[in-house]
Amino acid sequence: MSGKNLFNKIWDLHKVATLPTGQEQLFIGLHLIHEVTSPQAFAMIKEKALPVRYPSRTFATVDHIIPTADQTRPLSDPQAEKMLAELERNTKENGITFFGTETGSQGIVHIIGPEQGLTQPGMTIACGDSHTSTHGAFGTIALGIGTSQVRDILATQTLAINRPKVRRITISGNRDRGVYAKDIILKIISILGVKGGIGYAYEYAGDAIEALSMEERMTLCNMSIEGGARVGYVNPDATTFDYLKGRPFVPAGDTFDRAVEFWRSIASDADASFDDTVKIDINGMAPMVTWGINPGQAIEVTERIPDPAAAAPEEREVAQRALDHMGFSAGDTIAGKKIDVAFLGSCTNGRLSDLREAAAIVKGNKIAPHVQALVVPGSQKVKVAAEAEGLDQVFRDAGFSWRLAGCSMCLAMNPDKLKGRQLCASSSNRNFIGRQGSPGGRTLLMSPAMVAAAAVAGEVIDVRKYIV
Repeated sequence: MSGKNLFNKIWDLHKVATLPTGQEQLFIGLHLIHEVTSPQAFAMIKEKALPVRYPSRTFATVDHIIPTADQTRPLSDPQAEKMLAELERNTKENGITFFGTETGSQGIVHIIGPEQGLTQPGMTIACGDSHTSTHGAFGTIALGIGTSQVRDILATQTLAINRPKVRRITISGNRDRGVYAKDIILKIISILGVKGGIGYAYEYAGDAIEALSMEERMTLCNMSIEGGARVGYVNPDATTFDYLKGRPFVPAGDTFDRAVEFWRSIASDADASFDDTVKIDINGMAPMVTWGINPGQAIEVTERIPDPAAAAPEEREVAQRALDHMGFSAGDTIAGKKIDVAFLGSCTNGRLSDLREAAAIVKGNKIAPHVQALVVPGSQKVKVAAEAEGLDQVFRDAGFSWRLAGCSMCLAMNPDKLKGRQLCASSSNRNFIGRQGSPGGRTLLMSPAMVAAAAVAGEVIDVRKYIV
């Protein structure tokens, strides 16, 4: 009899019941909320006179709507101020910990969860945000949910859900210089497609994955949802435990040692079975860039934009629509495309290591005169740490705008938006039409280092030309 994979171990530990619908009721160990998907959920349980079942298992922050240039209260946008005030009121009334802007711990929800040590191996985690899969980097089942499910968890601490299948994706090979976790996940999605993961949880494995830092693993798992997967995770190991030790919500001393024993035990067994397996070799891979309107439309920076006629029949229409929107032609090189905006930040790539990688490229350089560039740390703690290293000055000297923590231009539910037909080199996670605030705006997804290189060159360029 074969062993069990991490996903099914955790699922079985948290399963409460099989429901009449055929779905399974799952206990949620950690619930993260923010200002966008929680107000209606709180209103719904209040209408039914239901309390928050386990307020100590829910933690809140503000990230999507918070301005990154000026956070003076009341916020300049009345709707944003209303949403923030509503979150403050709901968390206070229900005894929920809120990492507000005055705490020094505010930030993007998927950055502060790991930062605080709230995210730990073996957990079930849910948040009303699609990129909750980020937390799978620690060996968790981390689920993005909708507002009605936020309501259900507030009221019951459980979630009704169908159990997905599990696909193991083994990544082998050595990364070339200038190739990062963002490149690996873009390569995976370009191969398997944006719908390839539907019905699956992805387990990332292999030597190339084990070599990633925790922050790189978070980037990898963050974009699992962009490949259609419900969940993406990495098995916990010494890298995981070293990252967690000493963080505010992580147990200490003997209790930490016992926790590590459990964390090791929930990793996939050596003989674990999977519903599907995929192997990808990244030897010789160049940095990746998207050329279209979904994250699967990505190529290596050394490649040419593909011809829609060569795509699978079901993908030809969206490929042509992508070329029409972007103003590109089949056969164009992606390198050399002139950019207008460079954005560094997001829950995908707004961590300290991301800022270090970008700063190393821009140090001693200036951004191109026609480029608007901004750096948005993913949390207040990331901002403080970056400033302690002098990274903020490196960016300022190069011509970047150094901002306060928030989601910023990733989804533009705040003042940071593209204008007209601007083309943006972005370290974020989605390049959908209108995603960055302008219906005509165009987004090229790439690693932070590639964004930095594009800002300096004024066009898409292979970052390896800047790496000695």
